[in-house]
Amino acid sequence: MIRNAQIISSGMYVPERVVPNSYFNELLGEDVDTWLVENLAIKERRWCSENQSTAELCVEAARKILEDGKTSAEELDLIIIATDTPEYISPSTASVVQFRLNAVNAGTFDVNTACAGFVTALDIASKYIQADKKYNKILVIGAYAMSKYLNLQDKKTVTLFADGAAGVLLSSINNKDEGFIISRLHTEGQYCDWMGIYAGGTHKPITQKVIEEKDHLLKFVKKFPKEINPLTWTKMIKDACDELNIHPVNIDKYFFTQLNINSIWETLDNLGVDRSKGHTIMQNFGYTGSACIPMAFDDACKKGLVQKGDMVLFIGSGGGLAFALSIFKL
Repeated sequence: MIRNAQIISSGMYVPERVVPNSYFNELLGEDVDTWLVENLAIKERRWCSENQSTAELCVEAARKILEDGKTSAEELDLIIIATDTPEYISPSTASVVQFRLNAVNAGTFDVNTACAGFVTALDIASKYIQADKKYNKILVIGAYAMSKYLNLQDKKTVTLFADGAAGVLLSSINNKDEGFIISRLHTEGQYCDWMGIYAGGTHKPITQKVIEEKDHLLKFVKKFPKEINPLTWTKMIKDACDELNIHPVNIDKYFFTQLNINSIWETLDNLGVDRSKGHTIMQNFGYTGSACIPMAFDDACKKGLVQKGDMVLFIGSGGGLAFALSIFKL
């Protein structure tokens, strides 16, 4: 029998605090709202409270995913958390989530490919299920609490990034015609030092000097070529579709990294795909990194915009630069 992985439920959680663009107009003393809406479509976002952290976001999202999938935490065989804002440097955020959920039978680990993390973790989880009959239910969550790492005076970062967690429950099926179809991972490592949080690890441990220079916070070091996402996404999607002997128009719904709406539209235009197939949520949630793709997917599911039998494509990109793609038939 051929084992495969199928998405059987989804869920998301965002903090209660809503931060509108007007907040940054006052904070920075200039009109940033107009640029954010016209160029990125972002109108507002959610930020954690002082006492909230990544693990809490994950646990709340996990409960919604499990409820949606009518599954108990004890049924989970594995929990994978994709994040680059972990609860701790060590141990893994996934171990914290496992404990709080009482998922006593689940193994755990974290994945960090920045904002490509959720799709990377989806790829890993699908192959665990395909390869090993001990894994039948795997929880995959993308989580982001980047507000904790923002310099409130840095206009390039503070207006974009937001917090949230979302994910899916994968279940084993014995049907090669449903579920996971194909995946691709790609990295342009020459951009590894262009954007990131460069202190806190072994390269630059936290010291008073690091804090004073704000090296422990998120930084754009260099400006990325604006064409890098549309060009890379277009090529990866075309290559995957060619391998499947289908056309990009055969994909029912596309879920992209939710940062720049113009990059999404440009990619769909390149592919000859109607823009209505690209579901977006950055308007109300800002940029939530590794959480944004599963957030968009859950939003589409709850609104009835995806149906059983649909073919959906997830494609993410993030610091590194790391890219990840996967296609599922629901």
